[in-house]
Parts: sequence; structure tokens; C-alpha cells
Amino acid sequence: MTAQLIDGKAFSARIRAQVAEHVTRLKADHDLTPGLAVVLVGEDPASQVYVRSKGKQTVEAGMASFEHKLEADTSEADLLALIDRLNADPEVHGILVQLPLPKHLNEDLVINSIDPAKDVDGFHISNVGLLGTGQKSMVPCTPLGCLMMLRDFHGSLSGLDAVVIGRSNIVGKPMAQLLLGDSCTVTIAHSRTRDLPEVVRRADIVVAAVGRPEMVPGDWIKPGATVIDVGINRIDAPEKGVKEDGSVKTRLVGDCHFDSCAAVAGAITPVPGGVGPMTIACLLANTVTACCRAHGLAEPEGLTA
Repeated sequence: MTAQLIDGKAFSARIRAQVAEHVTRLKADHDLTPGLAVVLVGEDPASQVYVRSKGKQTVEAGMASFEHKLEADTSEADLLALIDRLNADPEVHGILVQLPLPKHLNEDLVINSIDPAKDVDGFHISNVGLLGTGQKSMVPCTPLGCLMMLRDFHGSLSGLDAVVIGRSNIVGKPMAQLLLGDSCTVTIAHSRTRDLPEVVRRADIVVAAVGRPEMVPGDWIKPGATVIDVGINRIDAPEKGVKEDGSVKTRLVGDCHFDSCAAVAGAITPVPGGVGPMTIACLLANTVTACCRAHGLAEPEGLTA
């Protein structure tokens, strides 16, 4: 491996420490405690783990955590009524509805019922539009985390060629907008891109967010490029043996083939331990930012786009 490892665990710890410092100042100077409300509908195991982690880290940062766990058959009317109450609650500065929702619920309707100023996921159509036009918005957490790591490693991103592989509303599109905002030359690549390997080889920065395990091999990477791997995929790992039920054990991999990419790249994020930890750190940062904006206070430096 020749690439420098971009340690998301260490970087996210720094971000959380900055958040905690700002929360302490808000309490001391303004008697304000930022509050984050998380709504979980149903009992998806992965979502439950994620929500527990969010709640734990929210409290550790000194903020107020409000968890609302609803039954899987909760009606759309009841969910929207809860969101209305959270929108009106002055102690709640950030609202996050854990996705995916049960199929009988309209995700777009639910997301767009959240007050845009409290939409710490950055998914509300108003925030999407503000980001797309270069205005102040709430920025989706995963792309924000990627941007923070890139700024930390490169300093200025101005003039760099960036390729974002994946065009999702959650990562790909907002990531491209953020890179444009930092004066990169940006290409969004996807499943219909012609000669994808050649497109990727031009990039100084590669952000892989397509959800296909180890899709990007090392020979697609420009020597010295920075690789941000957003993918989290679980694949069979026969070398780890079998479980008690006889099934093959698994391991997590990214959208990039780590070993071959690391042999060529200048810097790379691992999976796990790269982008993943930054998502919750940026959720906390967004909540503090939302609190400051709600009260007309200066936003925390280094925690926004």
C-alpha cells in the first residue's frame, strides 16, 4: 500500500470534539442546548443499531436527544402529526426520520413535512434547491463528511478534477454540488456512462457511491488521486469460516477494491472506518448549526460547507 490512509474514525472524533466545545459555549453563553429528535418507524435491526448510536453520540456531545420509536403499522397521518409537533417544539433544533420507511408510507411526503430549518439530513426539497443554487442550506451528512475530509487532506480543492460515481439524491448529486462549490471540475458518472474506466482515470478526486462491492479496481485510478469510498457492502468471506447455522461469514467492503486502489492512489478511505463514522459526526454538526441559525448566532467554524 502506498496511499495515505484517511482515518474517518480519528477525523470524526475531532469533529465530535468541536461539536461538544460549541455546545458547551452555547449552554454557558446563551443558555441553549441543541436538541436532536430521531424518529424510527418499525423494527429494522440495522436502523435500530444506527438510531441507538445516534442517540448515544448526541448525549455524549452534550446535546438533548429525543427518540420516537413507532410501530411498523403507524399511519401516515400519525407520523405527520408527530413531525408537526416536533416542528413546533422550540427544544428540538434538528429532526431526522430514519430511512427506509415501511412501504405504506410516502417517504417524499414525510421528508418534505419536516421544517427545512430543522432538516438536519438535508433531504427536504427546499434544502436540495438551496444547495443546488449555491445558497445557505442544510447539507446531507455523508457528502458533508466527504467534503470535510477532502478539505482537510488537500486544503484548497480549487481546479481539481473530481469524478463522483453514483447519482443518488442522498450522496451522488449533493456531493457533486459541494465539489462544484469548492471550484472543482466535476463529472457525475453512473451505470450508463460510456467508458467509465477512462472517465475515472482523469480524476484527481474519486468519490465512489454506487453501492456495488469492489466495483472500482486500481487500474481505474489515476496515480496519486484521492479516493473517497462511500460504499458499505457485505460480501461472503469463506476465509473467515462459517457461522453456527452453517452459513458463510461475511465482511464489509467498499465500492472500490481497496488493495489495488491503495497501491495507486495518493490517499484513500478504508471500509469500514472511513466515511461511515463521519455521517453521525456531521449529523451532530448540522444540529448545532441549526440551533445557531434558529437563534441568530454565529455558525460554528469548520462544521459547515
